[in-house]
Amino acid sequence: MTGMGKLFVISAPSGAGKTTLVRKVLSRFRSLSYSVSHTTRSPRKNEQNGFDYFFISLEEFEKKINLNLWLEWAKVHDNYYGTSRQFVRNCLEKGQSLLLDIDIQGAKQIMGSDLDLVSIFIIPPSFEVLSQRLENRGTDSREVIAKRLKNAKLEMTQKDLYQYVVANDDLDEAVEELCSIFEKETAQP
Repeated sequence: MTGMGKLFVISAPSGAGKTTLVRKVLSRFRSLSYSVSHTTRSPRKNEQNGFDYFFISLEEFEKKINLNLWLEWAKVHDNYYGTSRQFVRNCLEKGQSLLLDIDIQGAKQIMGSDLDLVSIFIIPPSFEVLSQRLENRGTDSREVIAKRLKNAKLEMTQKDLYQYVVANDDLDEAVEELCSIFEKETAQP
């Protein structure tokens, strides 16, 4: 019989390069699945429903909050984000390892659950680099960028809640460091 899968939770301030790192790691670990979060925000250019996120209405999201169907959920930058409790449990019970790319609020909720997890926090090389990355994205207004930077300062003070902290100042090095964490944590005893 297959054992339980391993749950990996990765968080980072907006613009730290988490999505790029996660995609590179997933391409190297075929046994690792990605948990697609639900959100009430509008899709960005090139984002696909069911691949990047499940884009749902505010009403549908709040209904699922009331029914306790989220493993974790949070309101971030004026939008809801959440992870389906049933989806995560089904994957883990099948022996499938799962990666969740979620914010700190959601990570804290999962850390307080009965699930065994590995937590990883991605930090940018500096606050200045983070600011430049957000501006270079060209997807957000100045007000949204200012809000993301304010939130990033607070988020980075909470990195010690995580088992691992990975600095993303050199993409290839950060990918290798993340891959070594996955190898170590999924190795059979």
